[in-house]
Amino acid sequence: MIRSLLPVLLASGLLSACASVPEVEPHTAIDAPPEFAAALPEAGADEDWWNGFDDPVLDALIERGLADNLDIAIARERVRSAEALLRAERADRLPSVDGAADVGVQANDGGSNVSASAGLFALFDPDISGRLSAEIRAAAARYAEADYLRADARRIVAAAIARQYIDYRRTGAQLELLEESTGLQEQTLDVVTLRFEAGLAANLDVRRAAADLSQTQARLGVLEIQRAEAEHALALLLGEAPGTFVPAGEGGIGAIPSYDGGPPVGQPLDLLRRRTDVLAAEARLQEAAAGVGIERADLRPSLTVPASIVLGGGSLGDLFGEFLAGVGAALDIPIFDGGRRRAEVDAAEAELDARYADYRLTFLDALRETENALVAIGAFRQRAEALAAAIEQSDAALEQSNALYREGLASLFDLLDAQRQLISSREALLDNRAALSNAYVALHLAAASPGPYVSPAV
Repeated sequence: MIRSLLPVLLASGLLSACASVPEVEPHTAIDAPPEFAAALPEAGADEDWWNGFDDPVLDALIERGLADNLDIAIARERVRSAEALLRAERADRLPSVDGAADVGVQANDGGSNVSASAGLFALFDPDISGRLSAEIRAAAARYAEADYLRADARRIVAAAIARQYIDYRRTGAQLELLEESTGLQEQTLDVVTLRFEAGLAANLDVRRAAADLSQTQARLGVLEIQRAEAEHALALLLGEAPGTFVPAGEGGIGAIPSYDGGPPVGQPLDLLRRRTDVLAAEARLQEAAAGVGIERADLRPSLTVPASIVLGGGSLGDLFGEFLAGVGAALDIPIFDGGRRRAEVDAAEAELDARYADYRLTFLDALRETENALVAIGAFRQRAEALAAAIEQSDAALEQSNALYREGLASLFDLLDAQRQLISSREALLDNRAALSNAYVALHLAAASPGPYVSPAV
């Protein structure tokens, strides 16, 4: 019997070699631009890019987040699940062996008869269609995708912590600036009130100055809400309950971290090699290619080789009196199914094309994010210089307006207008500094590595 199977097993090797899983090389298929359209900054992406902010509090927060964040924990467990399923698919290439035992009692006029049997039953699939191999490749691609997504979660979480921390510092600085602005407006209100009491100003001037002061004070509640939201978001990113976490560090505009460090960002093609969401899209593309191989395998014959060893079958005392062994082969040849199998191949090939489009879209989106960040960095740098000049001029204008108003040579409108311009310019410079820091975070989110990472061995 075994000799009669040799030609079949030999043929299975030849047929398996014909099992076709499309070869996918997406890197060579994408026409990446040779360089970015926007100018590169002096400092760009790095693995632990957040160190470029030179903020120990931020470094500690990101370290905690990478260790305790729940999105990362979820992604990590999905890697374990995908790895276990890959082991399960690989196990299908090995023979399966099951055992069985049976004991029965038969009663008759002469008494009772106890019979027993035991056996081993094996089944082996030599994979002549190539289906098992394709299923392993699909599982390996899913495992790689899960591991890339785990690394991508680290990339996203690090950037989210940096953004929320910058926003937390920004609102803290805005609260301090609000206090300075209300102090400045209170001084103006005192001056206007004294002039009114001396008969040198109308009551309308007092009301206008008081209204400006009230409008500035009304912003306090909004800033407190924003600060609390940033605190709560940071707590969630660290895996803690909102309301129980307050970041350490000092306030003020100087507390808004500014970026100053790291090597150049590289070139567009580098995004294909280090952006983990792009690598995950590539893994999904490889899974779809394996899916085509799975469906194509159903167009070819499949072979299973069952074998069995059975002991007994007679009385309980004669369990080893009988011995039966057998091995066979079952060949399944597809003949007619109304076109179902061919349609499933067409569907799998269409899905492969869709995954390739998704891969290209993911890369182009990464390129878009990087270009946007580069443009923003340049724009916010230029805006910072203009705002610094505006503050200098507004400060001088307010000082002159104050002096002229006290002498009765300028109207209250001129004084309040100069005051508003100074407050507005200070707020704009503060927001611009936070926006510039966030632009660097966006650059690193778009172009940086998520940290030390090794592609999974599958």
